[in-house]
Amino acid sequence: MIVISGCNILDKDPKTIDNQSITLDISLDTEEEPIEYLEDHLLDEKDVGIAEKDIIVEEQENEEIVIEVDVVFEVRPIDEALKQIMIGNSYNENEHIGYENLRHVMVGYIDFDGLKQQGELVVNEAIAETIKDIFYELYTLKYPIEKIQLVDYYDGDDDLSMADNNTSAFNYRLVSGTNKLSNHAYGLAIDINPLRNPYVTSHGIYPPEGAIFADRELSEQGMVLRGDICYLAFTSRGFSWGGDWKNSKDYQHFDIKIAGINQ
Repeated sequence: MIVISGCNILDKDPKTIDNQSITLDISLDTEEEPIEYLEDHLLDEKDVGIAEKDIIVEEQENEEIVIEVDVVFEVRPIDEALKQIMIGNSYNENEHIGYENLRHVMVGYIDFDGLKQQGELVVNEAIAETIKDIFYELYTLKYPIEKIQLVDYYDGDDDLSMADNNTSAFNYRLVSGTNKLSNHAYGLAIDINPLRNPYVTSHGIYPPEGAIFADRELSEQGMVLRGDICYLAFTSRGFSWGGDWKNSKDYQHFDIKIAGINQ
């Protein structure tokens, strides 16, 4: 059994790949050492889409071979391929924000199993470098995040993304129950581990699957608490936390006001 983790898998449906990792059940008919064979033949960058050439290979006691790829932290423009993924999902033509105002931010993270993973976010260009720095800090401090993938892989459906505990940012949508644009629509908000950090209102808890985590006395990985690593990483850079709101509490939510954009 071969486990490849931390890869940026290309040309595959992300919904079928848990945390951008794949497991291959392969019988190696070769006289070469398994690890050398994998490096030379299986891990073709064109097929697997490895983000970095440097790989770490470990042979486990249970005879699994785990291949980890170093993650990348990088700010990129929204290219044509990504536009095709976003259009009709997280993005629709509008007068408030264009693709040129957004950036594709590649970030690494440590998942709930303690493994390195490659994630991606779309945010406003005004905060792209700051977001990269925040997630680099969370990564180095090993703050657990279950998954980070674009909301487009949930057809732009925020409810599905939250229920899957997916951390995401840009989504051109309204604040639920209003005619007001969400800060997510400007790429100036991000939701962290939303299943374990639900939005708690007098009308309900969202996602409903995360209702148990409305009890903030629980001690579960990925819960954002005032004063913790995640809270400080965002608030020290000017973000506000939804857990500090007076009425409803949006424990997953961080946003920022930028003059001329959402202020």
